[in-house]
Amino acid sequence: MAATAPPLVWRVLDRVVAVVTALHVRLYRGTAGRLGHRLPGMPTILLLDHVGARSGRRRTTPLLYTAVDDDLVLIASKAGAPRHPAWLHNLRAHPEVTVQVRDEVHAVRAREAGPAERDRLWALAVRTYPTYDSYRARTDRQIPVVVLSPRG
Repeated sequence: MAATAPPLVWRVLDRVVAVVTALHVRLYRGTAGRLGHRLPGMPTILLLDHVGARSGRRRTTPLLYTAVDDDLVLIASKAGAPRHPAWLHNLRAHPEVTVQVRDEVHAVRAREAGPAERDRLWALAVRTYPTYDSYRARTDRQIPVVVLSPRG
């Protein structure tokens, strides 16, 4: 069983992440991805534009990604938090989304990888960002792997 932080820690972390996320999105959009697509010590980052599952409100989330052929792969780790990230719930409800990669916006459809595909994509993502394995060790939940494929 993985050790988990007290609920208050996750709530505080969520608030800090919300502030940093808003700043990151503004920087990324304002520079057409010249700033924010890469951060020191981090792999590449995209902006995921999605719709709230319950609220119906448009949301933007910067996320690490791994490019695999024509697809983009996301890991729904939330740094090993006990719950899935909100953006995953939103993609399950509304899988047709857009992403911005640098200065390009792409229409994509999200789906969760099946078991065999999941293992292969997890390994590729860990090569891109080895910290995913420590996130997996922190949580009891299976961390979903999301594939974004081009629409149209």
